Amino acid sequence: MQISDERPLFRPRRYRPNPYVLLILLVLVIAAASWAYSIIHGLETGEVQPLFAATATPTRTVDSYLQEAAAFFEAGDLVSSIAAFEDALRVDPDNAEVLAELARVQTYYSSLLTPDRKTALLDSALENINRAVELDPMNSDAHAVRALVLDWNSAYADTQEEQDEMLLLAYEASVRAVSLDNQNALALAYQAEVLLDQFKWTQARQLAELALNMEPNAMDTHRVFAYVLESTANYSQAIDEYKKAAEINPNFTYLYIKIGQNYRQLQLYEDALDYFDRAATINEVNGIQDPLPYIAIAKTYSRDGEFFIAARNIQRALEFDPTNADTFGQLGIVYFRSRNYEGSIPAFKCAIEGCTAEETMTTLGEPLGLELGQPVNGLALNDFTAVYYYTYGSVLAALDQCAEAVPILQQVADRYPDDPVAMSIVQEGLVICGQ
Repeated sequence: MQISDERPLFRPRRYRPNPYVLLILLVLVIAAASWAYSIIHGLETGEVQPLFAATATPTRTVDSYLQEAAAFFEAGDLVSSIAAFEDALRVDPDNAEVLAELARVQTYYSSLLTPDRKTALLDSALENINRAVELDPMNSDAHAVRALVLDWNSAYADTQEEQDEMLLLAYEASVRAVSLDNQNALALAYQAEVLLDQFKWTQARQLAELALNMEPNAMDTHRVFAYVLESTANYSQAIDEYKKAAEINPNFTYLYIKIGQNYRQLQLYEDALDYFDRAATINEVNGIQDPLPYIAIAKTYSRDGEFFIAARNIQRALEFDPTNADTFGQLGIVYFRSRNYEGSIPAFKCAIEGCTAEETMTTLGEPLGLELGQPVNGLALNDFTAVYYYTYGSVLAALDQCAEAVPILQQVADRYPDDPVAMSIVQEGLVICGQ
């Protein structure tokens, strides 16, 4: 048998590598090295987390903050509700819906604050709602809330012209809201509120009733209709509507204050005190130091001739905020009603002109036993402080302090020439002073 040398049988065949396979292997090695380098670099820079490392806390959604804000509002904790809206804006700062809701709650919370804090919060609400409208000009709800914010801001305008201009802007915002959605009941309700503040009673009532019929399950529609009734001296009906609003938002203390005020107009003082006490209790549960329920209680006792108890409740209000000029004005009213005219002067002075730390101690130390020792900044003339101005001016005039009385009375005359109550008091004071 002939065996060929070309095919060895008992020694291994020499392997001849395939060049394509070598190329593929080389590419894989380079890729693996690059991947390993990126992992090592990522671990060093923190871009890549090692296995079994703690998982990062997931970012909360805007909706979760909105739900939290709504829950706080329902509980009557408007401070926490505002904070939740602000947290939502940190997640999505250009969310028009959040900005509008924040402005609405800020506006309502302002009703529970003293005038200086109230105006600051209303300014913030106006800034937020203007931003919302800028971001989403076709949002009917945003325009509606803008009407509300402008309307409530108008009460603190520096001049009558500025107030009229704000009310006009508020009305235009409400009209825009309705034009974008003619089924927006809140827009109609806020428009009714603006019309009422423009002294258009008939139109205001018609729109308020329409809004309520369209949306009977909203706190706002009942509140506005109650406000219309209250402004037209229908106090019993107003109480019923405020109570319906309170059934929807049972922890909103503003509503209980309004119910109490209407009972007080009917001289049902026990009922009034009951609702003021409810407001104080809700605030206490929520840890809110709100002086307004105690001021309302003081006014009620004052009207019933219980001036000592009224003064004690003013003291409680001052314990919350000893620099509150509005509370000093309320103290002046208590003294005035008790015919302690001389005692009312320093209290009114603190409210209107401001007073030093020493003057607050002189004003309050003897009658209330307080040693405050903190300065107080006076209040500007507006719808809510006018009563302090013309009462103070009338007392000064009656006590022959005309040099101080006339400028104060003249301010009221210039600002409220069409207010019959204010002008009757002003004119009497000016006559006494020979003006």
